[in-house]
Amino acid sequence: MLGRFGIFCTSLALALQVCLASVTVKVTPEVEVIRGETTKLPCSYTADAPTSAIVVQWFISPPSSPSERKRIAYKSSQDSGVDPDPTMAGRLIMEEDMSITISKVMVEDERTYICQVSAGPVGFSEAQTKVKVFFAPEKPVITGNNQAITVSDDPKTSSEVAKCISRNAHPQPRIIWFKDATPLPERKDQDRDGIYMVPSVVKEASGLFTMTSTLFMKPVKADAKSVFHCTVEYSMPNNQIKQESSEKFNLTLLYSTENVFFKLKNQGPVKEGDDVLMECETDGNPQPEFEFSKEKGSKLQGLKGTLRLKSVTRKDAGVYECDAQDFYASPGVNLVKNLSLFVHYLDPVAVTPEGPLVTDKGNAVDLQCKTKSSDDYTLQWQKDSKVLSQMGGLSIKSVTLADAGVYLCVGAVPSVPGLQKQANVTLTVTGAPEIDAPVNGFVDKEGGMVTLNCSTLGHPAPQFIWTPSGKESVTVVGNKVISTVTLEASAAVLKDGVICEAYNKLGRATKNFKVSVKLDPNKPSDTNAANRGNPVYKTVEKQQGGSSAVVIAVVVCVLLLLLLVAALFFLSKKGKMNCGKKDKKDEAPEKTKDNCLLEKQPAEQC
Repeated sequence: MLGRFGIFCTSLALALQVCLASVTVKVTPEVEVIRGETTKLPCSYTADAPTSAIVVQWFISPPSSPSERKRIAYKSSQDSGVDPDPTMAGRLIMEEDMSITISKVMVEDERTYICQVSAGPVGFSEAQTKVKVFFAPEKPVITGNNQAITVSDDPKTSSEVAKCISRNAHPQPRIIWFKDATPLPERKDQDRDGIYMVPSVVKEASGLFTMTSTLFMKPVKADAKSVFHCTVEYSMPNNQIKQESSEKFNLTLLYSTENVFFKLKNQGPVKEGDDVLMECETDGNPQPEFEFSKEKGSKLQGLKGTLRLKSVTRKDAGVYECDAQDFYASPGVNLVKNLSLFVHYLDPVAVTPEGPLVTDKGNAVDLQCKTKSSDDYTLQWQKDSKVLSQMGGLSIKSVTLADAGVYLCVGAVPSVPGLQKQANVTLTVTGAPEIDAPVNGFVDKEGGMVTLNCSTLGHPAPQFIWTPSGKESVTVVGNKVISTVTLEASAAVLKDGVICEAYNKLGRATKNFKVSVKLDPNKPSDTNAANRGNPVYKTVEKQQGGSSAVVIAVVVCVLLLLLLVAALFFLSKKGKMNCGKKDKKDEAPEKTKDNCLLEKQPAEQC
């Protein structure tokens, strides 16, 4: 009886253990993937009791019918494989680790996947994975924005501005309109501003979405300067929100004229000879035709609202008129504008007396210049870029040869940049030649070639004589005549120099040019090298050489004598010299050191 009861208890315990055993399946709840890429759906399990009869099956559940399911793959200890499915043919693989891999993911792959694990008597369990497919849309394109829109006062009238199209996105994206970088509120119904959007979506055969948004608004004049664009906003894996913007565009608005503007485009005052540009425009769009005239006289030819006058003169000054031919302007709008043009001028400068002028040295010269202008002007006398007078007159009480040359009278209007005119007169001063201070010449050594310039004033132009002569050339610089000579620096030239003589019919002038040998800065002993070509210098140099030898010998003798005296003084201090001493009690005749030496007496007796 007890044996039967034990068997019963054992069987009951085994049955209870089987009933309480379970299987747990683990999957990734949500898997995100980009369309066209490959994704893997993992599946694993745990069991409370050991088992060897494991069967894994994968099912799909369409989003439209979550209760329906269809097996797509399986795996057991004896076999594994995939079930035929037209949407996943060739793209589905059952892996050894019970996961499945889907390649070239399509939008249709976005659904629920179920992993079911059966463990025989232990039981079975399952878990669901949701696949989400993403795909970035194409850059949005603006269409329909090239039509002209008439600005209307009717508050109920809104016009289609443009369409924004973004193609091939998943999931469905969102389109946002911008005006001057500010997003416009999304409205599907017209508001008091007349702004609203009409969205539409098309699901393509690929499963991707094409979004279109049409913008309607009631534009005003200020919108002509505004910049519009649209942006598509879309989702990507890991909760990313991205945007892609279209090209920017402006509106073409039509509105009537309210004001006319007539302006002179030249910068600064206008002067004779300038080209003048006048521009006429309105605040309407499109711009009308314009008619130009001067002081209600004959019509002037303009082009697209601009009137050009070439090389104006004082006769072109006056009042100009622009008439805007806008027949759609509101009644009462003044379509005619006037513009006053003032042309500055400066008459040619007149110089008296008229040149060329010829006068003798020492005479007085008076010059005057005059002009007329549209504004205050200045007159300035110049010679060689040097200002001589700030008035219209220039007086020279006693002219010199250096005063000869070209005198320039410059007239200018300070208030008008660039308005300037000038006249000149040439003054010739007659007189005997005057030679500038000579510039001495240098050579490296006797016999070298030296070049000298003799710069001279005088009229008539002087002629030249060089002593000694050489290769000569004459040039004219301003009112100066320059004679240039090149010759050999002989001993005579180094001693006496070179003489330049200039002469004309009114007189003569001479100057002496010194020629020397260059000093060598690297040889201090050559202080008088320039004179060594002189025979007198050579004699003195020899005498100085002999005297120097005598002086050196005397100095050496004095030094030897001083050394001898120092030695004797040192020995006397040491007590080693008794010569010259005598005992007070000894009246013997004095003996000198020389006598001791001659008599060969002992030193102690000396």
